[in-house]
Amino acid sequence: MNSTASATETSRGSEKLKKAGSTSRRAESLAQRIEEGAAGLAAFAEALSETEWREAVLESGGNSRPVGVIVHHVATVYPIEVQLAQIIASGNAVTDVTWEVVAQLNGNHAKENASITKSAALDLLRRNSQEAAAAVRAFTDDELDQAAPFSLSFGAPVTAQFVIEDHALRHSWHHLARIRKTLGR
Repeated sequence: MNSTASATETSRGSEKLKKAGSTSRRAESLAQRIEEGAAGLAAFAEALSETEWREAVLESGGNSRPVGVIVHHVATVYPIEVQLAQIIASGNAVTDVTWEVVAQLNGNHAKENASITKSAALDLLRRNSQEAAAAVRAFTDDELDQAAPFSLSFGAPVTAQFVIEDHALRHSWHHLARIRKTLGR
């Protein structure tokens, strides 16, 4: 991803603001919704049998991944999703993350984590969602409002808040709905 240095500068500035105790209400709300979605996915996954954990979930394009791999996938991409929002918040475009790149990353992840255990996936989900929420709490309102071209939105200039909502926040809800549909519950 490009503009990593800018994202780091944005993160440092946000950390100073957070230390001053001035958390944005919008950032807090976004962070709470990330935590809520991750907690919902974790609670549902925790109750699954080993057979259900290995059940294949059909996805767009005719691909499928086991439930456990999807839970681990959601956990794994939180840091990436937040970093993309930080880049946009710094006013820099994200141009090198395409849906083709995402599909390749997802495919590689599925192969590398085909036998992921429930315990490992849930531990990572809890840890990374909490870290993502903490990073989102550090955004200022101005950063949330900042817009820049975003390749996953076909180059449209979207806000950092949109990137947070459409990726880090929505991701667990999206996959939980697909998992529930697959398992019929």
